[in-house]
Amino acid sequence: MSGTQFSPDTVTLDEIRRLLGELPGPDQAASAAASEREPRLTKPAGALGRLEELAHWMATWQGHHPPTLNRPRTVVFAGNHGVAARGVSAFPSDVTAQMVKNFIDGGAAVNQLCRVFDADLRVYEMSLEQPTKDFTEEPAMDTEECARAIAYGMMAVEERIDVMCVGEMGIGNSTSAAALCQALWGGAATEWTGPGTGVSGDAYKRKVETVAAGVQRHADRKGDPLAILAALGGLELAAIVGTIIACRLAHTPVMLDGFACTAAASVLHAMDQSALDHCVVAHCSAEPGHTKLLDLIGKKPLFDLGMRLGEASGATLALGMLKAAVACHSDMATFDAAGVSGRDEG
Repeated sequence: MSGTQFSPDTVTLDEIRRLLGELPGPDQAASAAASEREPRLTKPAGALGRLEELAHWMATWQGHHPPTLNRPRTVVFAGNHGVAARGVSAFPSDVTAQMVKNFIDGGAAVNQLCRVFDADLRVYEMSLEQPTKDFTEEPAMDTEECARAIAYGMMAVEERIDVMCVGEMGIGNSTSAAALCQALWGGAATEWTGPGTGVSGDAYKRKVETVAAGVQRHADRKGDPLAILAALGGLELAAIVGTIIACRLAHTPVMLDGFACTAAASVLHAMDQSALDHCVVAHCSAEPGHTKLLDLIGKKPLFDLGMRLGEASGATLALGMLKAAVACHSDMATFDAAGVSGRDEG
């Protein structure tokens, strides 16, 4: 990670802020090589649509050409939220730990998707026995807790990973994500708050009220995205922020999952509009706030299948598209090699 490492025990949010000013940019040589090869492949220009864009993106942010996809990794961060005690979810907080066990036992959707696409799955428990605080009463995390969680997420990134698929698990985290988005991007709580695990009626009304109350409670943090993350986020969402930063330092492209994952990532966008250039959003979640958020941060998802599971399921599913993009760009014959007449420029 460019020699930059933090100890979770001593890192501060100020160090994270400083690090954001040192993020490496795109690799121009790899980008140019991808751009030079693409029009020579045996197809009409632009005929593979976004697959062409994905291959170029992979090369640019991996820092080499041709791009490779031999070692994809899926990471799932799991955390519990104190605000869940307000009845904002259809499931109790115990489900977070139960689902982590399911991941470990190989029984979850993401396990099957990782198996299909040969992705290495890593699951990280973020102090499940110690949920964050109820953010309607006090900050979900103090600044030290938030900084430690970010540093922990950074430690999940190793060298030579070809792409990182990032996701989360945590009862109550769609409430936290909605509050984060409202505090960062404005609007009403109703614009950001969706059914999450399937709440409706009085439970949904309570969820909206909880989001609005939390944002109002911490209104004094407006303009400081990391302080907002500490006040309204979760340990797993902070870890996602750290992973995205570390992937940039390690020249590893990132595939983001759904609403909660993108909400966490948007903290970085709020600090620096180029901070997510090495990230692609896999899918548009069925959570209504996701469409609004994607428009605000300028990200076009790869697909929309009505998914809202989380656990990096959409991000891992997108590996199929990435594999196709890399294979076509790297292995297709050129017009010259295949003896096919190229486009007549006359």
